[in-house]
Amino acid sequence: MRALILGCAGPELSRAERQFFVDTDPFGFILFQRNCESPEQIRMLTEDLRDCVGRHAPVLIDQEGGRVQRLKPPQWRSAPPAALFGEIYAVDPVRAEQAVRVNARLIAAELTDCGVDVDCLPLLDVRQDGAHDVIGDRAFAYKPEVVARLGRAQAEGLAAGGVAPVMKHIPGHGRAGVDSHHALPRADTGREELASVDFAPFKALKDLPMAMTGHVVYEAYDADRAATVSPAVIGEVIRKEIGFDGLLMTDDISMKALADPLEVSSARALEAGCDVVLHCNGDMTEMRAVAGAAPILSGKALSRAETVLGFLERIRREARPAVREELLASFAELSGTEQTSS
Repeated sequence: MRALILGCAGPELSRAERQFFVDTDPFGFILFQRNCESPEQIRMLTEDLRDCVGRHAPVLIDQEGGRVQRLKPPQWRSAPPAALFGEIYAVDPVRAEQAVRVNARLIAAELTDCGVDVDCLPLLDVRQDGAHDVIGDRAFAYKPEVVARLGRAQAEGLAAGGVAPVMKHIPGHGRAGVDSHHALPRADTGREELASVDFAPFKALKDLPMAMTGHVVYEAYDADRAATVSPAVIGEVIRKEIGFDGLLMTDDISMKALADPLEVSSARALEAGCDVVLHCNGDMTEMRAVAGAAPILSGKALSRAETVLGFLERIRREARPAVREELLASFAELSGTEQTSS
């Protein structure tokens, strides 16, 4: 297994993609809207991807709800943004946690129907006034304790349905003043406030098996490098202060926040302490460059990857079939929203 998670260009694999994945043997794959037409088509695609590497490789997706949903109506349910659950929490915390858990269970049912077994959730960024809207209502709340409680419920709901969670964007993207898809955000906040606000939800959920970095500069720790490529942030903050010892993947290495050539950013991320490089857009030329910088998994990175594979096997085995209409009715009652089955 190579220290890579890769995308593909369309709803089915080309001959060149298939051979590239056979030769490269990435740890896992990620799907975007361009890859998703119907449950049956996605199941065939996920089977083909796994056939390329000869094992049940993780297949990831970003299915948050709100603005970030790769599976969209009319084929799939429109899930609400995370901020809705924060609003419910302000009135009734227990009901909010129940609603989050049921919603995550519904998302998991849709994903497993398609052969997808990893969702890049929970988003544990703490919302901040004046920040760029790249996070916005994707965040549960402005209070770290609320984000942590609802994030825990979301992770549990996904796992109960056979889908592994990935907490993001560690160690916190909520203060970003620009969209890291297009530019490099900087946070000039002091260490004490970062620890008590931004880092706190990640520390509360440090036992989760996977996390995704944020392409954000934390000037209090490293004024020159984004967290993804910063040995100081990964070593001092993510591994020590937060205490996360699971599989650490980069956010999409092709995002414009990282200005270096892809092979350079990939190598620097791995040298800084990331275990796996994520590349999303399916561009073959870019994937070849990234793959050239990514080694075969070994040492602690391999151990963490094997732990993830074991976790996935366990939750697949323990997941119970979803009674979708019952879940939809329960969620409608808990959330006060009208729900329709996909």
